[in-house]
Formats: sequence, structure tokens, C-alpha cells
Amino acid sequence: MDSDGTQDARGTHASPVPRPAGPPQVPAMPPLPPRAPGMPPPPDGSAFLTWLRAPRPDAAPGVWRFGHRPRPAEEPEEIPTRQLLSGALIAFLVGWLIWSLLQNGYVGDWWWIPLFLITPDSWRGGDSDLGEFGTFLVYRSYELLFALAIMAVMARLGRWGEVWRRFVTPRFRRPQAQETRTTPEDDPAQWNELRAAGAADAAERLAAEARSGLMRDVDHARILRAWQGVRTGRHSLATFSGAVLKDGAAACLHPSGERDLPARLARHDLVTGQVRLGTTVDDARNPYAYRGTGLALGPDLLGTSLVAVGPAGSGKTGTVVRPLAESLCLHALAGRAAVVVVGAAGAGLGPADAYDVVVRIGNQDSEYDLDLYGGSTDPDEAAAVLAEALVGDLADPHPGSDSRRSTTVLAQLLGPFRAVHGRFPSVPELRQLLDGAPGPFAALRQGLQEAGQESLLRELDARERQMGQPGDVGGVLGDRVALLDRPAFAGFFDTSGQSRPFTLKALDHPVRVRIDLPQRGHADASKMLARLVLAQFTASVAVREDRSLFACLLLDDATGVVTPEAVRGIQRLRSGNAGVVLTLRTLDDVARPLRGPLLGATGCRMALSGLTPWDGQDFAEVWGKEWTEARDVTDRQIIAETPAGKAVHMLRRVITGKAPTARAVTVRQVERERWSASELAHGVPAGHAVLSLTDVKGEHAPPLLVDLRG
Repeated sequence: MDSDGTQDARGTHASPVPRPAGPPQVPAMPPLPPRAPGMPPPPDGSAFLTWLRAPRPDAAPGVWRFGHRPRPAEEPEEIPTRQLLSGALIAFLVGWLIWSLLQNGYVGDWWWIPLFLITPDSWRGGDSDLGEFGTFLVYRSYELLFALAIMAVMARLGRWGEVWRRFVTPRFRRPQAQETRTTPEDDPAQWNELRAAGAADAAERLAAEARSGLMRDVDHARILRAWQGVRTGRHSLATFSGAVLKDGAAACLHPSGERDLPARLARHDLVTGQVRLGTTVDDARNPYAYRGTGLALGPDLLGTSLVAVGPAGSGKTGTVVRPLAESLCLHALAGRAAVVVVGAAGAGLGPADAYDVVVRIGNQDSEYDLDLYGGSTDPDEAAAVLAEALVGDLADPHPGSDSRRSTTVLAQLLGPFRAVHGRFPSVPELRQLLDGAPGPFAALRQGLQEAGQESLLRELDARERQMGQPGDVGGVLGDRVALLDRPAFAGFFDTSGQSRPFTLKALDHPVRVRIDLPQRGHADASKMLARLVLAQFTASVAVREDRSLFACLLLDDATGVVTPEAVRGIQRLRSGNAGVVLTLRTLDDVARPLRGPLLGATGCRMALSGLTPWDGQDFAEVWGKEWTEARDVTDRQIIAETPAGKAVHMLRRVITGKAPTARAVTVRQVERERWSASELAHGVPAGHAVLSLTDVKGEHAPPLLVDLRG
């Protein structure tokens, strides 16, 4: 069965997504919480069931929900240790003193009055009805109750319960296994929703697969995705049940036939769709509810796009891009997402086996090529995307500008060429046309005349009249195309059908793509190709038919990629269930007029350690200010006026070495930056980052100091 979002990508590029030669093997389980010391190893399937049944309470954006224990929104007021212990000791001594005074009769016998009021007179004395032992027991019991009452009062005044919780309980607390208490009605391993819909046989087969250890987290997520297709009417219940009864946990496979990645480096939870990036630091600048919790991202946050800024070596690729790429590849195997990862060759973006398509531009051994025109058949659409890639960085950097003139020039050539040859020109052919070579122009003119394309002839005539005139951008476009017309790229960007070009039109399917850019020796061409991929991505996701599939582009090193049109495209991605992840070494790689719009267009912003104060200022401005409580402490020297006071002050100065002072504390509300430029530049430790988050629903988290190594 082709599950919802897991159909093959035939028709979107030259060949289908590659399949393994043999049958898929059951992969290893994802990392699970460690067992408590002394626990025996679980039987088959129990590890998966423990993971599946683990609590995942609702939490604020960015909180790692797997096994999360919610904390109060505000930090409880904690008494200093010295004050707490001294208060408890004083309360104990006061209680002891009161009891001693009562026992020795220094305060009278009034505390016996309640006993005399509730007991008969015959109980008093040695010849009472109770006997000598009974009378002794009554009196001693009353004394015990009175002593306990005094102790209860002193315990409350001295906060003995807080002392016990803070200093005694942690010493005797033993690590416990993760609580997985569930009832049959809400047990996710029973697939009760399938049973309620009439697919009891399929539910029983899946439950048996889970108990026997044949099901993994990707299988669970993939089958849930297929079940969503049944609920939305894309597939029939009979087809779904038949596939499950036939293949069990291996039903509704991804077109590649794979059920997991070759290896995992990060911690993933496919029930919530999160990948853990680190731990929120227990720091006063972080909200109390976030302190000490795991920090995780998922499609709900990546749908607002992410920009991460940090110098080389700060961990952008290893701690941000690689885990996110790994997570999105798992989502693709589950039929939930399509991912395109772009970076330099050898950047460490995951093994080739983790992707369906690997495009190695400039490597003659590359199995796949990149479609220069994005799979479009419309000359105007192809010209707009190509113009953005070629000269988008040369346009006026203000957000309102565009590259309309360059688009017009390219459209004047692409339309006639396609009408004559039935395809778009290759890189050498496009370069000749932009340079105004007489031979190609004459051949185009003759072909258009023979086909009777009068309108396209006028387009070609207009291009010939504009060539060589002042202000013509054809020469600039030709120079940029020349960067791709190099021997290293011979055989790439072919339009004759002899290669296997990949087009971003395939984002209608859960495809995993990695594009390696030839940055070594071809830095300018790499920037141009990165702009091309970003432009094709924003154009393709806007016209997708199935927007239930999350699409994401991860662009490692977006230097020279951010243009006015790119910013506008990023702003439109959220409505198309798509997002981008951009990393920059510094915001200086973005034109000054575009820095504010870029940070405003992305909902998630990350500043890594080593940031410059100038970059920190941009982040400080976009994060704004907050009201906080400021305390001003003033020490004023006390001047004695009497001889006795002067003697006491002199003795105090001899003992302490300081003059007697009186301290005055002034508390006021002030507005200050959440993170100042100086704090971002000098106060973020190595391996840490400050990250603000916004999800697709509009909920947001303030800037958080995160340890990316935790």
C-alpha cells in the first residue's frame, strides 16, 4: 500500500528514488532512558513498549517532552540555608525550653486544665476506678499529646519539613525506573483507535509486533501517518488493514524500503516529532519553568524557520544542522516530511546511505544532477528563479527591491529557445546567448520563423536591441553563468535528458536529499547554487498539492544567500507547512538593510558562543526588553552621639575591622534588554547558545541559554 505521503517520486525526476538491492533489515532501537541499577535486562519488546508508554506531558515550546516533569512557572521563594538551619535549631530550643518550664512547674498547672475538664473526678488519685497503672497511663498520654502539640507548632515555625525535604530526603532517594502506568483504554500499544474503527485484526497484529520487539519508533510513526490517510479519506480501511495483516510492522514502507537510518547521533522522539539539541541551563536569566529541562526542536518550530549565527567552530554544523537533518530524515522515512540538506562537500551532514538522493556537484562520480530550472516548463517561472540565483545578491538590498530586469532578459531567451528545441538551454548554450554570439541567435531566429512564432520573434528582437546598450544586465548575467561553465562542472546541469537531474518538484513526496556544493575552488559558484536551491525550494513548496507533508531546507553556511526575494520567500513558508534552517558565521554576511527583515522573518533565532558585539546588537534589538526588578543597596556609616555608643562602635571596629554601617535597600522596576550585546559577545560559554523560539501556532519562548553538549 502507498501510504499517505509515501508514494514514489516517479515523474518528478529522471528516475525513481533508489531502492536497496536486498530486503530491509530490522534496525537497532533508538537510544532509550537507562535502566535503574540492578534491574534485569527487559524481554523482547519491553524496551519499545517502555519508550512508547513514557509520559509526554504538554509543555512550553522547545521543552523535551519525553519523560518531562513540569515545573512551576515562577521560582518558589527559597530560604537561605543558613537562615533555614538556624531557624530550625532555635525553634527546637524554644520548644525544649517551654517543655522544661511546664514539666518543672515554673509556669503553673494551667496546662492540665483540659484533662481535668474531660475526665471524671474519680480518675484522679491512687484509688481511682482505673487503678494506679491506668491513672499513670492517662497522665503520661496527656503529657505526650501536649509535647507533640508543642513540637508541631515549633516544626511549623522552624520549617522542619523544608529542612527534611532539602537535606534528608535526597540522601535516601533511590533512582526509579520510568513510570509507564497505563490502562488498556489509553495504552498506545493496543491501537485502540483502529479497533474502534473496525480494524481489530490489524490492531491485534500491530500489538503483537510491538510486544515481540519487531516494531521500532519509525514503524510506529509511519503506520500512524498511513492511518491518518485513512481518516482523511485518501485510502480505504480495507487497503490499510490488508497491508498491515500482510506485512505487520513493515507495512506502508517508504519508497526506499528502509525502516531506519544507518546510524543515529542525536536523541529522537518520533511520538512528539522532537530531536534533543541540549539542556537549558539552570541560570537566573532563563525562565524557571525551562531551567534544567531538555531543549528540543520539531516541525512545529522549524515551520517558522531558524537562523543560527556563530563563528567557525562554534558548533553550527555538528550540534544544530546534523541533528536536525537526522531528525527530518527519520520523519521522511515515516512519511511525514521531505528534507533537502545543502552544504559543502565533506561537511559532515550525514552518510550517503541516510539519503535517497545525493547530488555531488562538481564530482563526476555523482549519480544525480541538479536541474538548473527547477523542473519548470514555464519560461517566465524558470527565468525568475534563475535570475534570483545569478544576480539576486546584486539587487538593491532593501526589502522592496527585485530583480525584474534580469528576469525579463532571461525570459527573452528561454522562451524562444524552448519553442525551437523543446527544452531549456544548457549552461554553455545560455552563456553564448547572453554574450550575444551571432551563430546561436541566427539559429534561433530561423527556427522561430519556420515555426511561425511571431511573438517570440519580437522577444528575440528586443533582446538584440538591448545588447550592448548602457544599463543592459545581459553582460552581468553572462559573467555569472560563466562561473558554471567550467571544466569541473562539465556534464552537470544537462538539459538534453542524458543525466539524472533532481528537481525540487519532488517535495510532494517524502524524499531525503543531500546536495554537496564545491566550495573549495568554486566559492562564488557555490553561493550561486545555494541561492538557486533556496529560490527553487520557496517556489516549489508554494504550489504543492499535499501540504500535510512538512518540507524543510537545511542550508549550512548561507553566506551570500540572503537576498530581498529570499526574505520574502521565507516569510511565505509558514503557510505552506515548510521552513528553512540557515546558518551564518556572522550577520555581516547579510546586507545591513536585510538583517532586521531576516531576523523578523524567522521565528527561531540562535546566537552561538563567540558572537561579535555588532552581531549581538542585532539580536538584542530583535529580542527587545523586559521589565525586571532592580535592587539598589546603600551602606551609610552610623555616627554615635553618646560616649557609650562611641565605645561600642570602637569595640566593633576593632573586632570586625570595619566601621558600623546601616544598609538601605531600594527596590524598583526597570526596563532592560533580555540579552545585551555585551552579554551575547562575552557571557555565552563555549558550547552554549542563546535561542528564542516561536511555533507555528504563535506561542513563543524568550531567549534561553542552552548547553548544546548536554
